[in-house]
Amino acid sequence: MKRFVSLLLSLVMIMAVGFCFGACSSDSDETESAGEGGASSDFTVGAIYINSQNDTAGYTYAHHKGITTAMQDLGLDVDSQLKIVDNIPEDYDQVMSAIDQLAGQGCDIIFGISFGYLDAFNDAAAEYPDIVFSHATGYLSNDSNFNNYFGRIYQARYLAGIAAGYKSVEIGNNNIGYVSAWGTEYAETCSGINAFALGVQSVNPDAVVHVKQISTWGDEALERQAAEVLVDTYGCGVIAQHCDSAQPQIVAAEKGVFGCGYNSDMAEQAPDAHLTAPVWNWNVYYQYAIETAMNNDAADFVSIVGNYYGGLAEGMVDISPLTANVPEAAAKAIETARTMMANDQWDVFSGVKLQFFEDGEVLDVEAALVTNDGTEIIAAGGQPIDDSVIQGSMNYYVAGVVAES
Repeated sequence: MKRFVSLLLSLVMIMAVGFCFGACSSDSDETESAGEGGASSDFTVGAIYINSQNDTAGYTYAHHKGITTAMQDLGLDVDSQLKIVDNIPEDYDQVMSAIDQLAGQGCDIIFGISFGYLDAFNDAAAEYPDIVFSHATGYLSNDSNFNNYFGRIYQARYLAGIAAGYKSVEIGNNNIGYVSAWGTEYAETCSGINAFALGVQSVNPDAVVHVKQISTWGDEALERQAAEVLVDTYGCGVIAQHCDSAQPQIVAAEKGVFGCGYNSDMAEQAPDAHLTAPVWNWNVYYQYAIETAMNNDAADFVSIVGNYYGGLAEGMVDISPLTANVPEAAAKAIETARTMMANDQWDVFSGVKLQFFEDGEVLDVEAALVTNDGTEIIAAGGQPIDDSVIQGSMNYYVAGVVAES
């Protein structure tokens, strides 16, 4: 009897130890699995926005949507693990103050979405070496915890230009307006304007793109005024834009003309006018950046991610769905151009131009890329422009673009 009880107790102890081992092993496996999957309850994301996080369209809205989507896809809790300081102008002291605030809240990575945050982010990266600083649209970086990210939005602008070109032919108006934050000061605005114009010209070679510069990245009143001038003074039948809000599209609707928005689908703001919009899928980058920062030290971030520049191929940029305002043939033409760019078969800024016809069919023609003052940039049949030029030194307009005062 004693032997039976002894054996029974031994068996119970063995089972208890086995259960404990199994439970501990299970907990350990789950924790390891969570780390590999990118979900970490103590990881905190910080973001500094130039406009409100509550915007319903435009630049800040697109970034905020990208960050929250990426976090949700990674299993992070947006309410508790995302810290935001918004409505921060491009003022060094105010940006540094926002960075200090986010650093004090324990942020592991901080995103800054406006070009003018660049110097503050550069200095803060040295001050806070254990935090990743990731800045949109700039050009500075270091070898460890500070990078820049942007994308080939010019590819999407070309596609939007095709839609605008077909619409200009349909309504019989060769004047197309473009509300731009800046002009030839920045390659970012130039490359977008030029790509859009080349897209327009691929359908309507007689079209003229009138650029009205407002000299600020975002000011709703100035955006509205510029759009009104383009319609009332220059007779533009389509209004495109490189500015933050939907005001140019709202003006287009009020004036009975058409438009291509930017940053987000603006069909809801101007359903009777909107054609399409070049849009950012910022979540593509944000997920990559957050996941990398979660699974690596800040000092290794740049060596892994680098300065990011994704395009159609990566799903980083595209256009919003074509509305019923877009002529039917445009869809076929746009899909052709999208496929060629995504597959690296053709580039916007090269010595080959696409020519689309009324039925959407395409002809590729060797033709020089020329500025609006007649300077040849690329000879007919020449190779595409380097990315460094598109991002840094494209400070000219192509033929067919006119800067309006």
